[in-house]
Amino acid sequence: MTHESTAVGLASAYSNATTASGDWWRDAVIYQVYVRSFADSDGDGIGDLRGVRSRLPHLARLGVDAVWLTPFYVSPQADGGYDVADYRAVDPLFGDLADADELVRAAHELGLRVIVDVVPNHTSEQHPWFRAALAGEPGARERYLFRRGRGADGSLPPNDWESIFGGPAWTRVADGEWYLHLFAPEQPDLDWTHPEVTAEFDSVLRFWLDLGVDGFRIDVAHGMVKADGLPDIGRGAQATLIGAEPLPFFDQDGVHEIHRSWRRLLDSYEGARIGVAEAWAPSSERLALYVRPDELHQAFNFRFLNCPWDPAAMRTVIDESLSATTAVGAPTTWVLSNHDVVRHVTRYGGGPRGLARARAAAMLMLSLPGSAYLYQGEELGLPEVSDLPPASRQDPAFRRGRRQQIPVPAGAPAPGPATPGIIAPRPGEPPTRPGAGIGNGPEADAGPAPEQPLAPQAHAPTQPQAGASTGPAPETQGQTGAGPAPEPQLPPQANDPTRPETGSGTGSQAGGAGAGTRPQAATDCGPAPEAQGQTGPEAEAGIGPQARACCRPQAETGAGAGPDLLTAPEAEGQDGLRDGCRVPIPWAGAEPPYGFGPAGSWLPQPPEWAGLSVAAQTGDPHSTLELYRAALELRRAMPGLGAPGAGPSPDPSGMRWLPSPDGVLLFTRPGFACTLNTRPEPVELPAPGRPVLSSAPVETDGRTVRLPPDSCTWWAF
Repeated sequence: MTHESTAVGLASAYSNATTASGDWWRDAVIYQVYVRSFADSDGDGIGDLRGVRSRLPHLARLGVDAVWLTPFYVSPQADGGYDVADYRAVDPLFGDLADADELVRAAHELGLRVIVDVVPNHTSEQHPWFRAALAGEPGARERYLFRRGRGADGSLPPNDWESIFGGPAWTRVADGEWYLHLFAPEQPDLDWTHPEVTAEFDSVLRFWLDLGVDGFRIDVAHGMVKADGLPDIGRGAQATLIGAEPLPFFDQDGVHEIHRSWRRLLDSYEGARIGVAEAWAPSSERLALYVRPDELHQAFNFRFLNCPWDPAAMRTVIDESLSATTAVGAPTTWVLSNHDVVRHVTRYGGGPRGLARARAAAMLMLSLPGSAYLYQGEELGLPEVSDLPPASRQDPAFRRGRRQQIPVPAGAPAPGPATPGIIAPRPGEPPTRPGAGIGNGPEADAGPAPEQPLAPQAHAPTQPQAGASTGPAPETQGQTGAGPAPEPQLPPQANDPTRPETGSGTGSQAGGAGAGTRPQAATDCGPAPEAQGQTGPEAEAGIGPQARACCRPQAETGAGAGPDLLTAPEAEGQDGLRDGCRVPIPWAGAEPPYGFGPAGSWLPQPPEWAGLSVAAQTGDPHSTLELYRAALELRRAMPGLGAPGAGPSPDPSGMRWLPSPDGVLLFTRPGFACTLNTRPEPVELPAPGRPVLSSAPVETDGRTVRLPPDSCTWWAF
């Protein structure tokens, strides 16, 4: 018989014991809302809090436990709201404080908890503290990391640190001092040794806890403390080292005392309020330190997100992740996509193959012990949009080839000669509001930056029938040159610059118009990794240090080029293409904006997304949306899923690996089994039980099963 891909009629009102208790976060499914791109209530083309509130029933029906909101605070929007000018106020772009209060209340009425972002590593340059620092207010600079430069005239940066977005991590102000910004120049780093910084963020957390939020996602939770003396690193391309080796500006031991103090603050409130670390560490053991019993509740597991489509690599990541968190009594978290990485449909190959793998990976993730995070639109199977016009892009790293201009105090002395990283005001030119209009900062007046090289692009995928033959990936059709297209690269999350370059073969299957493939921009990148003898999972995934580094965009040249431009080596950092995963999601309708709002959308939506909307997929038992709904329903209904330690088992995670054919993962939890076939062809094996859900139709006679290619199946026994 053939078992279809979704299950219906489950007891959705049932919840695992930990979800209903104070430890709800241990097995929660948390849905990330990128506020700008979720739903627009007022027709300005930008999502807002009222829009989010109007769509909360979708999340309740989906079956998630909580919603995480990206920053909606007052901000110049130089980095999508992660440059905060006022931590206690809502930016008018998104509504007002009353809208935030009503959203939290509405979510609670639907049984959804609310987690909000807090950004403690840096503020906006428009924050009153930084404005006071630039104006020369006594003591104001002590809240930030201002330093004198090196060299006889102080014209060299204080050390060799590089910005995650590319270029130096230091900017010189008019009186000759330099300030540290690990991200954009509009995001000056705070000095967490200053008592006023500690007191201010305690107050900020209390403000939102008093409003009723259930916790915080802590941005750059590993970055607030820097090594004493701010020592040089001694090598370039530092962004590629994040999460791979110790760095003096990340994962310093001093951050843990901050998180301990916040845990005490969270525990002083009723209702199990939680803290979630967005932290990069060189090992699973170092990451586990963030979730010790007296620190935060969860930390994002980016190793799982970065894992290639390889069963051995997946098993290693799963085992090491569970081992590290079990050692400190914390749950493991699992995540596949977020607002900083290429959507996993595209990372896994794009087209029908990428979608099949993405559906299977989601089922694998939701069957593992611990908590899972979903990124908005992944339940619709959305691919990356890789062909956005340069003029619409807002990722600050996209225009990193130009230095940013900052406000200069009146009458301040001019700095010395221009050197890399210095910002000197242009004569007679007033300061500009970063993020105003399409461009961010003064580069907006210089025209759009050159478009990045794009991988060959085929038609956008329509929602395939579950179990449809995957066959050759569409991106291999119509390609020229020798050999197959390289597998997609797997980028890491959240301000990590080792995201792959789109020139490496990760082109979206969604954004192109018309038939055929999109020609790749001319580059001189040489042979792809697989042509250089690279083999194994790393070659398939395209991961590894500086994969296809030669495809990185160069600094702007030609008309308008001048001394205020960075050179290519200074531009190492994120690829600036994060907008492709932030395109507003489709809700209903045959053409853009697909119910996103009364008018257009701040980033253009592909015309092929009509078939991927919530309305189009609702009720279709083969759709990705209904697969997610069924999986979340089963996750609640089956006692063996969700919480670590559920049911009797010598393994604290309640999970056992069983022997399986090459290319297949098979594990059990109490009363439950999961099979993942990563191979491009069907695989036969003894049936581990009764199939209850599959990402593609499976054939079984009750004794044996024929697993479809690139598929995941859940079993009850």
